[in-house]
Parts: sequence; C-alpha cells; structure tokens
Amino acid sequence: MRIGILQCGQSPAQLKEELGDYPDMFMQLLDGRGFEFRVWHVEGMEFPSDIHDADGWLLTGSRHGAYEDHAFIPPLEDFIRRAYAGGVPQVGICFGHQIIAQALGGKVVKHPGGWVVGAQDYDFEGETVTLNAWHQDQVVTLPEGAKVIGRNDSCENAALVYDDRAYTVQPHPEFDDAFVQGLMDTRAKGVVPQDLLDGAANRMGEARNSDKLADQVEAFFKQPRQQAKGVA
Repeated sequence: MRIGILQCGQSPAQLKEELGDYPDMFMQLLDGRGFEFRVWHVEGMEFPSDIHDADGWLLTGSRHGAYEDHAFIPPLEDFIRRAYAGGVPQVGICFGHQIIAQALGGKVVKHPGGWVVGAQDYDFEGETVTLNAWHQDQVVTLPEGAKVIGRNDSCENAALVYDDRAYTVQPHPEFDDAFVQGLMDTRAKGVVPQDLLDGAANRMGEARNSDKLADQVEAFFKQPRQQAKGVA
C-alpha cells in the first residue's frame, strides 16, 4: 500500500541531520507494516497531480498556523476536500489534524489555554494513551461528520475520526523525547512558558504509546472501504 506523505513543515535545521525530518519520523513509526512511501513537500508547493497518486495520504505537522496566509494552504485544503470526497483515506497529525478539520468546515484557533508541550495523557474512548505534544493551536469547532475519539482537559478535540475517510490526532506519535528536547532547545526559548518546559522535562523517559497510535493508523489505512463515485 502506497502512502503519500504531504509534508507541511520541516524539522528545525539544527535537528535534521541527527534526528531526521518529519517524513523520516513517520516512515520510522510505520516501518514494517507493509507500506511504501512517497513524499510531496506541499509547504514548498509540491503537490500530487491526482488524489489517486497514493492509496492514502498522511499530513504532517508544521510550525505554521492553519489559519495563516501561506501560499500552500488553499491548494492543500482543496486537495483535502477532493480526497475526502473521493474516499481516499487521510491521516493528519498536529497541523495535519488541524488543516483537515479547517478544510472540511471546522475552526482552528490559537488556543487561549496556551501551549501544550511534552508528554500528555489522553482518554481514547476509555483507554489512557500517553503521547508527546507540541502545539498552541487547536480545533475548537468540529466539521460535519467528525467524531471525537480522544481528548484531555487541555485539548477537548485531540483525536477525530470521519467514518473511514479521515483519522486525525493533535499530539505527535512520531516525536520521541530526544526530538521534543531538541524543540525545547531550538524553538521554545522566549516562546513557551518555563513552567511548561519544566513539566515536559520532568516527564522525559516515561513510557509513550506511539506504537498504539501506529497500530491505529495502520488499521485505519488498511480497513476495507468502498471508493466514492462521481469525483473529479
């Protein structure tokens, strides 16, 4: 099964060589699960020619806000809507979670609750799942057809499912502690409150459930589905 990675942002230059870029992290997360990958750097205006150039699409994180004025956002939203209408499954992580919701009629804002950084515990339909997070923006209004399947007190809409068409999560199953520490060292100074950085540092080394999220992403992509008709 070919997964098209739509790269919406880039790892900080200081971290790329040692820890990799966002597509590398997803390939590692989903390694050994029967997927092949191709990357389109949509942030750099490189887009697939057709929604069927891959069997499923994975949208990465980004330092950009979904609501900001960037050249790649309108064509990306158009692509999301066409893939959704065409029944091609999409998975979105962090910015990917947000831009899918926005493209389909939801609302994303810079959340008044502020930053969420480091290990967070989420309620996934009664099961506690611990994942790393790094975000300030959140989905605050759900699109039609979206169902909340993961949340916590700091993020009400942390994971969404849209039938068999899209599966999205706000936290980062692809981020390990080394990368979060790297973000704290390169992107957080003077931006993220120190008490949040201290809290993230205190939880370094705790178990994460990234494999459980990888299982869910794999199951979502591979589930049987019928191709929608009448889509250009």
